[in-house]
Amino acid sequence: MSSTGSGSAPPVPEVAERVFGERLPSAVRFVEHLATSGIERGLIGPRERERLWDRHVLNCAVLGEIVPSGAKVVDVGSGAGLPGIPLALARPDLQIVLVEPLARRVDWLDEVVADLGLSVAVERGRAEENAVQRRWEGADVVTARAVGPLARLAGLCLPLLRTGGAMLVLKGASAPDEIARDTDAVRALGGGPARIRTCGDGVVDPPSTVVEISRIGAPRRNRRRERR
Repeated sequence: MSSTGSGSAPPVPEVAERVFGERLPSAVRFVEHLATSGIERGLIGPRERERLWDRHVLNCAVLGEIVPSGAKVVDVGSGAGLPGIPLALARPDLQIVLVEPLARRVDWLDEVVADLGLSVAVERGRAEENAVQRRWEGADVVTARAVGPLARLAGLCLPLLRTGGAMLVLKGASAPDEIARDTDAVRALGGGPARIRTCGDGVVDPPSTVVEISRIGAPRRNRRRERR
């Protein structure tokens, strides 16, 4: 299969139809946005054009393999809508909000979400802001990609989750080292043991590496306050 439109987007891999089903045309349109205005407006590097499907869109969409049905999902530091928009396209049953602090990125996300006709909310703000936490706390899943080290991500993601909910962080080969380094910090923030999962076997090569951490309690400082 090949993409339609301006011709600036890379060819569509055959496996994309298996991932996106009837929403494949919308996924193709999203890749066209990334390959054109996404690059022109600095959301994606120009060298990424030929890798948009495998490294970005499919790599994110396969996260849907481990997201519960009908989940409320907050995508922290969404940037170019990754992983939130591919996840919304692959899993239309999910309720997704994209949280992004930079106005120029939020403007682009608003335009793309409207063009694709997605029922996805876009929130300008930072995950650690009280207003954002009040609006979106109690999520079943919080996602993040290329936002920061695991300890920092736990501080951003865990407060947005309901107890028992999970943060799903797309990571690379450094995942085991990050887990070993940040285990104590994650525990102090109310997170449970980290688990490495892979998604997209037979879809992306290599499969996507995901660090899953459930929220099992409040941060230690909050637990101390509650006992007083």
